[in-house]
Amino acid sequence: MAMKELREALHFACTVEFWRMAVLWTLSIILSYLHLFAQTFLSPNSGSYPRCSPRPVPPPGTSSSAAPAHGRPVCVITGATSGLGAAAADALSREGFFVVLAGRSSHLLSKAISNIRKRNRGADLKAFEVDLSSFQSILNFKDSLQQWLLDSDMHSSIQLLINNAGILAASGRSTAEGNDMMMGTNYIAAFCLTKVLLPLLENSPAPSRIVNVTSFTHRNVFDIQVDKATVSGKLFSKLECYPYAHIYEYSKACLLLFSYELHRQFVLVGKSHQVSVSAADPGIVKTNIMREIPSCLSQVAFLVLKLLGLLQSPENGVHSILDAALAPAGTSGVYFFGGNGRTIKSSALSYDTKLSKELWATSCNLFFELQLSSEETST
Repeated sequence: MAMKELREALHFACTVEFWRMAVLWTLSIILSYLHLFAQTFLSPNSGSYPRCSPRPVPPPGTSSSAAPAHGRPVCVITGATSGLGAAAADALSREGFFVVLAGRSSHLLSKAISNIRKRNRGADLKAFEVDLSSFQSILNFKDSLQQWLLDSDMHSSIQLLINNAGILAASGRSTAEGNDMMMGTNYIAAFCLTKVLLPLLENSPAPSRIVNVTSFTHRNVFDIQVDKATVSGKLFSKLECYPYAHIYEYSKACLLLFSYELHRQFVLVGKSHQVSVSAADPGIVKTNIMREIPSCLSQVAFLVLKLLGLLQSPENGVHSILDAALAPAGTSGVYFFGGNGRTIKSSALSYDTKLSKELWATSCNLFFELQLSSEETST
């Protein structure tokens, strides 16, 4: 290893944020497993859902009862070029979904599709290049998706949206709209994409579902601000040191609050049977999310986690996402963790309805500002 790389790794290892990841994140995943084991032994038949096969979707102009066997439901997965997203795309294509892979790199999208088709020649797949840190790119994706459905003579709807994309940025940088990159990708993008695709989900002739991929790290958030400066992440740019571990935890906590609030809103308007919302926590999975961490540190971390029995491959870690995606119709507002259809309680803070309503209002305001800015740019 070059001396410069060694110095950078040592400097990185001496930061508060690194030790927050090393200690608190390990403790929080252990706490999640303790919740799981306690529930398994005390109430073995509660909080567990079987997987169900997806329902076929009729082509335009036919009734749902006349749906042909080949009417595959459409699933949209973000961050689908590698890791959990690619594993979910592979598995759900085998379950009968027409999988739409969304990612930033056309090359990696082509590679992911090629890899899936090597294992499953009959997979129905479609790739769209989209930069989730850009609101305009999200809008362009929605338009392209709608046009593709129309051109393919498919029903103008989607049945499953998996907000999987996420990053761990070790240094601060901004999105095209000036928001923090990590908040913009991990939370704001999921909120905005869900908002723009909601009409397609609600238009589905079969029950549709939203799955937000969150993280056990949300358990380290004990006090949370949901004002505009914090949710947009602009507050963090003013700090001397970029608190990347805190921001990652915060983004995942926001994703949970959003999931539960959207679930409650569907219940209030009587749409919970039509569109369901669940969260999925895959645990610790060996993906490239640690790419901005010095390689020697990430390798040591993976080795320690493997020795502790906490590290999973994407093929194993994806089980909680699949459990959420394939749960019985109407399963909503729950937190999948540990595989085998099991759910546990997330942190007490994540169920704070007052906080979730405030976050919803702030997020909607951000969404409308982004929408207005996009319209002004177009004109």
